[in-house]
Parts: sequence; C-alpha cells; structure tokens
Amino acid sequence: MNVYQSLTSKEKDIMVPYAAKLSLIKPGDTASVLPILRKRLTQLGDLTDNTTSKFYDDSLQAAVKRFKTRHGLNVDAQLNKGLVDELNVPLEKRIQQMIINLERLRWIPVDDHGGEFILVNIPEYKLHYYVDNKLAWNCRVVVGKVMTETVIFSGHLQYIVFSPYWYIPPSIIKKEIKPGMARNANYLASHNMEWNGGNVRQLPGVKNSLGLVKFIFPNSNNIYLHDTPAKPLFTKEERAFSHGCIRVGEPRELAIRLLRNDKQWTPEKIDNAMHRGTENTVVLKNKVPVYIGYFTAFVDSQGVLNFRKDVYNRDGRLLELLLQN
Repeated sequence: MNVYQSLTSKEKDIMVPYAAKLSLIKPGDTASVLPILRKRLTQLGDLTDNTTSKFYDDSLQAAVKRFKTRHGLNVDAQLNKGLVDELNVPLEKRIQQMIINLERLRWIPVDDHGGEFILVNIPEYKLHYYVDNKLAWNCRVVVGKVMTETVIFSGHLQYIVFSPYWYIPPSIIKKEIKPGMARNANYLASHNMEWNGGNVRQLPGVKNSLGLVKFIFPNSNNIYLHDTPAKPLFTKEERAFSHGCIRVGEPRELAIRLLRNDKQWTPEKIDNAMHRGTENTVVLKNKVPVYIGYFTAFVDSQGVLNFRKDVYNRDGRLLELLLQN
C-alpha cells in the first residue's frame, strides 16, 4: 500500500485509451497506443523495461499476462476492454481497496485449525486448501449470483456425500419447479426428479445439479460445497451463477485431499463412490475449518498483490463505515 500511496503523491494516473481496434493488436504488431500501455504497466509495477516502443514485444506481452493474472482476468495476450478497465482504475481507488480489505482481515475468526483449513474467496472465485498454514492446492469455484449471494461465514467441514440426492429448497420449487410442471406434465421425470414427502428431490447421477459429490459443513445458511454438471462455467472470468452454494471445479481432487489420511478411501474407491449412483455419506475423522471470505485486494502465496472486482458491491458500504469512524 505504501508503494501506491507514494505513487499518488508523485504521479498522476496514466489512463490507457480504449477503442475496439485495440483488440485487433497482436504480439508482433506495432501501434501508437502501446507506449501509453507500457507507461501504465510500468507505473503499476508489471513492466520494468520502460521504453516508448510501439512494438508489441515479448516483454510487453509478459507484463500484460502478469497484470491479468493479478486481476483475475483470462491470462492471454489480448488487449481487450476488460484489461483496459482494470488498468484505468485510479491508484486512489486501489488504496481504498487495500484499506477495506485490511479491515476484513481483522474479521477472520481466530481458530485452532492446526494449520489445515479451506478458504473460499468469493471475488476471486477460488477455493484454497492450506496444510501446515501453507497453500497446498487451489481450484476455481462458482459462487452465488448477485440476487442469491453466497454468505460470508465460517464452519467446519464434517461430511462428504458421494452420489448425493439434491433436496430442492422450497424457494426453488416455488420459482422454478412448479412453473415448469405447469408447462410440462413430464417435467419431474425429464429432470430426473421425484416427489419426496411433499417436497422434491433430484436423483443421484451425472445429471444431478450437485454433481457427483457434496461437502457439508453444517450451518444455518444451508451453504455447502459441491460438484456440478455445468463444467463450462469454470472457464469464465466472472463466476457468480449459483443459488448461493459453492460449486467446486475439481471436486474429486478435493475429496482425495480431505480423505488422504484415511487408508480406506483410495482415489479408486472415491471414483467408484462418486459414480455408483447410490448416496453414501462419509464422516471425516478430523473436521476441517472452512472460511468463506470476501477479499477484493489480497497478497497471494507468491507475495504478489492482487485485486478483484467487487462482485456484490460491498466495498463502498464498508468504506463509508470506516470513514465515519
């Protein structure tokens, strides 16, 4: 943060102009806008060989990819509007983001997790698995839509359910299932669903909305981690599509990690359980803390400063509260 504060006291923001033709520029091309792009990337610390070259060379391409990585954009050499929008966020706004997220760090509960825990960062759309307080693995996730936000809280992961039923919440039955049934008398069967004591559930299998496995950390919000058949969503930059639960991009790997110390659960047995089509609940020998967080600015495991979009528009409200105090 001190670097950004120092920049704002010495320099003005360098804004990169955007036009549709910018996206046509490819590595190896020359363009008049590239010296400005170079200056902005140098200002932000992503480019070190600051020149006025109009050539889209290897060093500029590497800087573009570094910047995109730090901002959660698809990592390629394309000079698109998403890149320019993030480049042109004022330094002062970035400083505010850092202040806001330093405050959020204070909210993380102090827990005797023994160094093993899961952190899901909503704006980053990622799940991080820590062992011995070090990042051991991460994967992409899909989180709740703006209208059905994923709740920020903590819990303890206690169960893995292979080949799960999906017990459909009453709100979804009212808004989606019943209107579907009104349009199509065969709606339940066509969606692999059945009545279950006055409610509706979806049968286990590859078409189940929870996929082949779910991970339960009991909570009043009824939020959990789960697989999904909608795999293409994990390729998108912004992944807020769910009803509130968290869809895991690599659920098999998560199950293997959670059960790695249980000799009964080999990867082969996990595969079989996921595809058996019969619901099977496994109780973890050791509960694993889970933190659902909301960080739009953070330092990653490599010590690199990252920023993300404020998907639920929460930064502004928190900044107002901080300024009031």
